[in-house]
Amino acid sequence: MGKLDQTLKKIIARDESAVKTVQARLDSLTKPQGSLGKLEELAKTIGGIKRKSNFSLSRKAIFTFASDHGVTAERISAFPSEVTKQMVYNFLNGGAGINVLARHAGAEVVIIDIGVASDIEPHPDLMIKKVNYGTKNMAKEPAMSRQEAIKSIEIGIEIFETKLKDGLDIAGIGEMGIGNTTASSAITSCVTKKSAKAVTGRGTGLSNPEFSHKIKVIEHSLRLHKPDSEDALDILSKIGGFEIGGMAGIILAGAAHRIPVMLDGFISGAAALIACTLAPLAKDYLIASHCSVEQGHAIILRHLGLTPLLQLDLRLGEGTGAALGITIADASVKILTEMATFKSAQVSEKSI
Repeated sequence: MGKLDQTLKKIIARDESAVKTVQARLDSLTKPQGSLGKLEELAKTIGGIKRKSNFSLSRKAIFTFASDHGVTAERISAFPSEVTKQMVYNFLNGGAGINVLARHAGAEVVIIDIGVASDIEPHPDLMIKKVNYGTKNMAKEPAMSRQEAIKSIEIGIEIFETKLKDGLDIAGIGEMGIGNTTASSAITSCVTKKSAKAVTGRGTGLSNPEFSHKIKVIEHSLRLHKPDSEDALDILSKIGGFEIGGMAGIILAGAAHRIPVMLDGFISGAAALIACTLAPLAKDYLIASHCSVEQGHAIILRHLGLTPLLQLDLRLGEGTGAALGITIADASVKILTEMATFKSAQVSEKSI
């Protein structure tokens, strides 16, 4: 049995009895019941995932996958594909948005080359797990083989489990890959059965003619390959990306090991669609950090039944939204575990 199948078999529903225990603890704290709103809901979600009411989120990691997309040959991005590699060096030098916000959140950034189109010099902070040198051009042929799709997911699972050995309380996911909003739009259209036009945004900033062309490329790719909306591996192999597979692997591993996974934006949302098509119960382990300005992201979140914590008009990717979401998750857990109860603080409770 392969790593993917082993992981899928471990995924079970969140523990609702733990949710009730967390609720009772929250109700005993020195505040009117429910007065901390979504912070309380978030604490209950995490308690249900971890199956306990006393825990911390001290060990945090954001997994940022980098990969290139052959569909950039269709001129669907405002930036050249070389930017993917250049941004990986920026991550390694600590100068990118994800580095800044991860430091703010107290999270480690785990950088993975899962499919950059050229070689990157070895670096102690870089995991080189290349499936291939970028995907194929999905407008002309499948983006990858089915075996490569499985491999990309299993790489994510293996990286998660390696980090888990060092201790991990919450994971975030992010990506870098010129052309990946095109792949993500195609995945979103396929899984949610919405039109390509409804789910496609301007990515890194396309003009009106370029935007129309991008939609046509996505529509053509979907007609060409006819991916099966109920077969995640068929979808990923025909119209996906290696970084999308890697993030799906992190989600599945998080669900299997009862660790919450903080989503970032649109691309990580596409990864969540792949993961939840493979294992519907994986949805129980997901937290949506924000809703991107990419119009397909709201459609993904509605499809998954997730409510975003933030609405900040973000569209950078890299895991930046996940880093911000982790700071809020950390706050919710500290309220749960550090705030005094009415009894311990000797404060009178509600009398009517």
